[in-house]
Amino acid sequence: MSTTPQRGINLDTVKERLERLQKSKKNSNLTWKPTDKEQTIRIVPYKYKPDNPFIELYFHYNLNGKTYLSPISFGEPDPIYEVAQKLKNTGDKESWKQGKDLEPKLRTFAPVIVRGRESEGVKFWGFGKTVYEELLSNIADHECGDITDPLTGRDVVVYTIKEEGKSFPTPKVRIKMTQSPVTNDRDILQKIVKEQPDIRELYELKTYEELEKILDKYLNPEEESTTDADPEKKTAEKKTETVQQEVKNSADVDVIQNAFSELFEGEGK
Repeated sequence: MSTTPQRGINLDTVKERLERLQKSKKNSNLTWKPTDKEQTIRIVPYKYKPDNPFIELYFHYNLNGKTYLSPISFGEPDPIYEVAQKLKNTGDKESWKQGKDLEPKLRTFAPVIVRGRESEGVKFWGFGKTVYEELLSNIADHECGDITDPLTGRDVVVYTIKEEGKSFPTPKVRIKMTQSPVTNDRDILQKIVKEQPDIRELYELKTYEELEKILDKYLNPEEESTTDADPEKKTAEKKTETVQQEVKNSADVDVIQNAFSELFEGEGK
């Protein structure tokens, strides 16, 4: 008995796509990135951690072509991080490299307001180690002091330059010498103090079990046709194959397999 194919739009798919688009739009409204033109910002106190505006988050990059926030950012267990440490501790050079690749990488964020766009409220600026160290060095300098102080802090001029040999523009910062309050506008102050977003609104935090499945898929990818595959996906799959081959060739392969087995049987939960 033949059945008539179901017609019409799949509403679940539509809703899922709409949610993704809305989340992407929301995230773009809550983040700020420097450009090649100079822009002036002010780092403000973080509502959810008033004693330190710098938010250190750790991310797993390029796992199955995606980026995932690591739970160690909030002091919680992360199965991918645990496996990375086990691999690094085997004593084998290739296994150590694989563990290093699996380790989450640091990205620091700070809540800022953009001068000239203060009415938009607080946004999050994400930056790497070099900028982070430069900002901390300026704060540690007694002549500069706490640049994030809401009353006597200093604005920061930010821009990017293209350096030879680097794929992405390099951010540069310059601290203004003039001290000033964050704002004298009560409405803007209200947004900064009471309507400040939580950094967790930007990045989804997967559960321990979900990250286990993501890691398992990364290490044991399903065989799929690559005829129309995304180039980035091809690169990720090629990297996975290389990593797996390195593990197979390792002199301590038994130790590595045991490490994975122990973890997925419940160790570390």
